[in-house]
Amino acid sequence: MTAHTGYPYTQTITTRWKDNDQYGHVNNIDYYSFFDTVINTYLIREGQLDPVAGDVLGFCAESHCRYLQALSFPNDVDAAMRVTKLGRSSVRYEIGLFASGSQEPAAEGWFVHVFVNRSDRKPRDLPAPLRSALSRLLVNVETEVRA
Repeated sequence: MTAHTGYPYTQTITTRWKDNDQYGHVNNIDYYSFFDTVINTYLIREGQLDPVAGDVLGFCAESHCRYLQALSFPNDVDAAMRVTKLGRSSVRYEIGLFASGSQEPAAEGWFVHVFVNRSDRKPRDLPAPLRSALSRLLVNVETEVRA
């Protein structure tokens, strides 16, 4: 796993045979799966999120991916993550996907979670352990908006 400048958390994800499409590279939908994997692994391990029985759930409110280079099987992907906005009940993550050993991203994107009560699905304040874990990834960056 390689450290990536500006991203406080990195997780290695191994591509699978089924990730490749007929063009010989990882299908675009799998990039979103990599986003989901790095985010939820961190939330469960570091933020004590219990997606099965906990009182709070994270729902995706917005996501975006900019594809820059192809990824393929069999390779590892370094999924690097940071938090750029931490609100009362929401968080914006930015993720960079890097072919293992590369410092150039294969994809860059963002993902916004809104945290809600499991029972009524209404937004709620982030629980303290979750807020603490997300605060450790908070960086001050200017997000470039791309059309």
